[in-house]
Amino acid sequence: MTSTYRPQGVYSPVLTPFNADLTPAPDRFVRHCRWLLDQGVGLAVFGTNSEANSLTVAEKSGLLDTLLEAGVPPERLMPGTGACALPDTVELTRHAVKAGCSGVLMLPPFYYKGVSDEGLYRAFATVIDQVADSRLRVYLYHIPPMSQVPISLALIDRLLKAYPGIVAGVKDSSGDWSNTAAMLERFQPQGFDVFAGSENFLLANLRGGGVGCITATGNVNPGPIVNLYQRWQEPGADELQKGLDATRAVFAKLPMIPAMKAAIAWKTGRNEWATVRPPLIELNGDQRTQLQQQLDGVGFVLPKADLLA
Repeated sequence: MTSTYRPQGVYSPVLTPFNADLTPAPDRFVRHCRWLLDQGVGLAVFGTNSEANSLTVAEKSGLLDTLLEAGVPPERLMPGTGACALPDTVELTRHAVKAGCSGVLMLPPFYYKGVSDEGLYRAFATVIDQVADSRLRVYLYHIPPMSQVPISLALIDRLLKAYPGIVAGVKDSSGDWSNTAAMLERFQPQGFDVFAGSENFLLANLRGGGVGCITATGNVNPGPIVNLYQRWQEPGADELQKGLDATRAVFAKLPMIPAMKAAIAWKTGRNEWATVRPPLIELNGDQRTQLQQQLDGVGFVLPKADLLA
């Protein structure tokens, strides 16, 4: 049964560890998820930085089952379920709902570009209608820099009217604060929850009535991000935000997924953590040196790194 828990706070698109043969490494995946939960971070498994679109539906379903069998609370899971093929989205979404996950993060079908709001409405509506479960909570995933398929305010408005309570919120990874602010102003009074797509906008989002962030670097810098979420109304919140921005900027200078995996490999001494699935490639030696030096420069630590080894 699905919990009535309403996701809020800091979530991270959990990195997917791979073995040398490029198969997922379930044991390390579970350890990483437990490590994040221990620091107050929710699990947006199968997001962009999870290399989700390099995973099959069967792999994602299997990893989700592995987490549940390991005792990870389903209400702290918000799996990414959006895919180009609607039957894949329906299958994974149905699986997540039956597992008791508190919500799903849903990309639009992203291969075809220049599609209309009507087409996108039909895509989301088809999934909701075919899953046909009142427990479903959809969090729309707006990430036009990657998908090139934006989710407009007009589309959100239409979906909210057609599926009140089921269309529950959004992750705005546009990188455009004015767009996030418009979502907050227009939809937050209707109980529609807005997550910023990066901790860079966490403080502004909370001040605007948003509920938190779903952020890549929650994988490697969870404690300070959660700290700001907990203390955003206290004096000094702006300085905490600046600290988060400085650490994020180091990772952002390099390909984000390989950089985060390289940081974990460095701090745990487990080189297999650096493995990514093609077409991504791991950082080269110069890039790893740059990353380590600059992370040292901002005082980066990975607490209890032995738990990830």
